[in-house]
Amino acid sequence: MQKVKYFFILIALPVILFSFKPRKKDKVKWLSLTELTEAYNKQPKPIIIDVYTNWCGWCKVMDKETYGNDKVANYINENYYAVKFNAESKESVVLGTKTYGYNPAYKANDLAVYLLSGRMGYPTTVLLSAIDAQPAPLSGYLKPSELEAPLKFFGDAAYKNQDFPNFMKSFTGKW
Repeated sequence: MQKVKYFFILIALPVILFSFKPRKKDKVKWLSLTELTEAYNKQPKPIIIDVYTNWCGWCKVMDKETYGNDKVANYINENYYAVKFNAESKESVVLGTKTYGYNPAYKANDLAVYLLSGRMGYPTTVLLSAIDAQPAPLSGYLKPSELEAPLKFFGDAAYKNQDFPNFMKSFTGKW
């Protein structure tokens, strides 16, 4: 009986202790849509929206490998307002001056339908040069090296002087 007690303590104690371990802090400073609007109204800058779902495995991989990458996170935090948006959210949300509700036909929030132009795939990274700008959705899992050019195109304001194909002619990736 004594051995069973010690075995239980050796197994259960670490499980209990590690279950209270604080959740790892995200490297990207994610804002809510309300926080985005407040911050944007004070100081406009480009916006990145990570459109995800709770069941999406590649969304979790992208959180860990791409948004968890120091270079990606630092660049986003310095040059963007970043928002994580659950596409299947049933709550009404506001972006800019428009309110979006749940759309049962898409089984998604109308904000996600708008941002993804109705092409519902997850994860999708949406870049906006301004809060009321045409969304630029990038569908699917993106490695840091694949996200670098689009991030810098908007983050460095290159979109004001050239289109993306011309930007790519002189772009050299560093990530």
